Amino acid sequence: MTQNKFFGSLLLIAGTTIGAGMLALPIASAGLGFGVSSLIMLLLWGLMAYTALLMVEIHQFAPSDTSLNQLARTLLGAKGQVIASVALMFLLYALCAAYIAGGGEQVNQKLNPWLGLDLPPQAGAVLFTLLIGTIVGLGTHCVDLINRVLFSLKIIALILMLALLLPQVEGTHLLELPLEQGLIVSAIPVIFTSFGFHGSIPSVVRYLGVEVKSLRKIMLLGSALPLLIYLLWQLGSQGVLSQSQLMTNQSLSGFINQLASVLHSQYLSSAISVFADLALATSFLGVSLGLFDFMAANLRQQDNAAGRSITAAITFVPPLCFALFYPQGFITALGYAAIALVILAIFLPVTMVWVQRQTRDKANLPQGYRVAGGKIGLLLAMLCGVAVIGAQLLG
Repeated sequence: MTQNKFFGSLLLIAGTTIGAGMLALPIASAGLGFGVSSLIMLLLWGLMAYTALLMVEIHQFAPSDTSLNQLARTLLGAKGQVIASVALMFLLYALCAAYIAGGGEQVNQKLNPWLGLDLPPQAGAVLFTLLIGTIVGLGTHCVDLINRVLFSLKIIALILMLALLLPQVEGTHLLELPLEQGLIVSAIPVIFTSFGFHGSIPSVVRYLGVEVKSLRKIMLLGSALPLLIYLLWQLGSQGVLSQSQLMTNQSLSGFINQLASVLHSQYLSSAISVFADLALATSFLGVSLGLFDFMAANLRQQDNAAGRSITAAITFVPPLCFALFYPQGFITALGYAAIALVILAIFLPVTMVWVQRQTRDKANLPQGYRVAGGKIGLLLAMLCGVAVIGAQLLG
């Protein structure tokens, strides 16, 4: 394996993780304080890194081009494959709904001052969906070219934003205690979703081949980089705004406007706004393309104008309807995405590893690489998954 492939795989995991979900972290953890929210983040990162290693353990005995659906069918049968497919579809729809709601807010924030109009919140959602939907409808090559440019600009905006934000941090804000203990429950699903990169693991295995040692490093380092950036983002946002200030604005545009107004910095305001726009656009492009291809394959639509139009309607109309009825549903949709992500990133890997270990032990086959923790580790991961779903339902 070349260093170039290793580095590229590292960035694929990190790039998949760092997206529009990052924008929701200060809003979701408002009222918790920097210390408590950082601790939750560390624990959830540890959980997701553990289940990523479980995926590496599963992949070691399968061909490098095996998909999650194929793994589920091999180890869990047809029912396992159906569960994997339904969970993936639900996750992609929920994420698309979140990004349309968040992107619609941002579009309205830009258009109203420019045009001197007072457009309804739904107008931004429709325009944002039409823009991204047109790009996706043109095909993967078009998405790839545009996404490369937008991703590069996003990284520049992220670096500039943190460089301007971190020097303004006030220590007193970072030492604030949680305003309400119940806020922890509502924060967990959104923070959990922000570490969802497991859908990219089969792609990394296909790219690198089944090289367990390298894959382990990539899973740990690739997920640790977003953790570091998230902590810096939390440090900046929660160090500039007090917990009570964060609690007053639970919408994405309201949070960005308040952060910019408190610091009285036009440069910072522009950097945050540009990063938010690019994060929403790149995340929506990637997720909607995945959903588009998934629906086209399962519905067996032809790759022509009529077939792509039908697939585009099936892909974009349901999440757009959510955003039209809940124009400020960015956080809500991300929370519901956590339910599907628990199935894909925790329940399925744990169950598949359990079956694979039992099968190989009974047949006296070589054990290969096994993630530390044994049965207790698998049980704890399952309990954590149940807790995340419980937090979403209670929150």
